Amino acid sequence: MSRAAPAVAAAALLSACSLFRSQPPEAPPATVRAPPPPAASPLSPSGSQAPAPAPPETQAPAPRPPVLRENHLSPATRSLVDQAHGQIAHGDLPAASVSLDRALRIEPSNPLLWVELGRLRLAENDAHQAEGCGRKALALARGDRAAQDQSARLLADALRMEKRNQEASDVERQWLN
Repeated sequence: MSRAAPAVAAAALLSACSLFRSQPPEAPPATVRAPPPPAASPLSPSGSQAPAPAPPETQAPAPRPPVLRENHLSPATRSLVDQAHGQIAHGDLPAASVSLDRALRIEPSNPLLWVELGRLRLAENDAHQAEGCGRKALALARGDRAAQDQSARLLADALRMEKRNQEASDVERQWLN
């Protein structure tokens, strides 16, 4: 029996441990903190508490000025524009058109390229296409004063070529002052 006693004691101990583990542990008592006491406020002459001062008014942030930007040509489009200028100088307007079309495929949102294409269209006597390029360039040139000026000049020149002088003057008055 001496051999069975330690085995029985070990079995009893293990079963007690498993019973102890199956019960969820007790949660520690929660500590409740009281809110801090209100700060002492001065008493009014009548003995009652004076009203708390109003928090300082915050001013709305001033509106930001419009972001000014300056459009530039990337090295790839600069190379294509230079190539187009050389082609124009040699009288090869169709090749210059192809070069500028390639540049526009690279940077379709660059108003400077639309101005270049519009100037080429004026050289080809296609005032209607030049007007479209000028309007597109003007729409894309927001925030870039130099690009807006170039776009407005292109548009005014295209309108004059179409014998729409009053509209050309209106564009210049609106954009170039």
